[in-house]
Amino acid sequence: MSDKKKRQMGILLGVFAVLLICFLGIQMWNKKQDEKKTEEEQANKIYMTDISDVTAVTYNGGTDTMSFQKNEDGDWYVAADEAFPLNPDTVERIVDTYSRLEADRKLTEGDDISAYGLDAPTYYVALTDSAGNETIINIGNSAEDDYYAMVDGEETVYTIPASNLEDMQTALSDMAQLDTFPSIGSGNIVSEVIQTGDSTTTYKASNDDDSEAVAAVVGGLSVISLDTPVDYHMADADAAKYGLDEENKTTVTVTYTDDDEKEQTAVLYLGNEDDSGNRYVQMDGSKIVYTVTVEICNNILNIADDTDEAAE
Repeated sequence: MSDKKKRQMGILLGVFAVLLICFLGIQMWNKKQDEKKTEEEQANKIYMTDISDVTAVTYNGGTDTMSFQKNEDGDWYVAADEAFPLNPDTVERIVDTYSRLEADRKLTEGDDISAYGLDAPTYYVALTDSAGNETIINIGNSAEDDYYAMVDGEETVYTIPASNLEDMQTALSDMAQLDTFPSIGSGNIVSEVIQTGDSTTTYKASNDDDSEAVAAVVGGLSVISLDTPVDYHMADADAAKYGLDEENKTTVTVTYTDDDEKEQTAVLYLGNEDDSGNRYVQMDGSKIVYTVTVEICNNILNIADDTDEAAE
């Protein structure tokens, strides 16, 4: 390479190095500006509360008063009914929101608290920490997309987003952790065993003679939905009332393959019929009693409908 070309190459490398340094410098400057902006935004946030290790929460979202506590394992339960199958997601969101409650505005000057509906608050949230200290957040009138709020015992009025109240208006029945019946269809069913008293009936997908029966039971198993609970924690003494005691219940044991082609088993108990064309059912290992239509249950049991028989 000639000296001239070497000089040109050196100049180009030098220019590239300068551009690279400028690029990296701009990137670093932008990063610092973003960090500064984030710090400023955080510093400008207004927090009404700062409570750690919440072990109990009571609130009223305008209808019922709900109370929840943590057990020794740190799991949430309904204070009035520890046996209720609680899905803790709603409670945890409420605790997360109100234990460090961010306000939209802090009112530095204002009217008497009665003007904001805080003398007789419509809603409230009470949080108790592990030391037994209770903090009550009172929530008053609405203010467009916000609500007026104030910590009990303090004098400052704030506004908080109306969306903070949504979880507080969730019915307890919608907070239940219900059972899930597996997805079973003609492509993954292996067998079904039906036992009623001393009578046992078995249908196998591998048996050609059982093809019609398997198609019928799949018609029920594929559409069963456990979404209408009638008893969240059935007492042993109530089992006979639902026909789910050992003497009367029908046990349906279904073997199927999961997504990994491994065989799994689901056990469903069928009890009495109610007065609305449904039948009481229960998953093995669960205390929750549901209702499922008689039509679906008849398919699961491979029982022909009376209407079908009459048509024939």
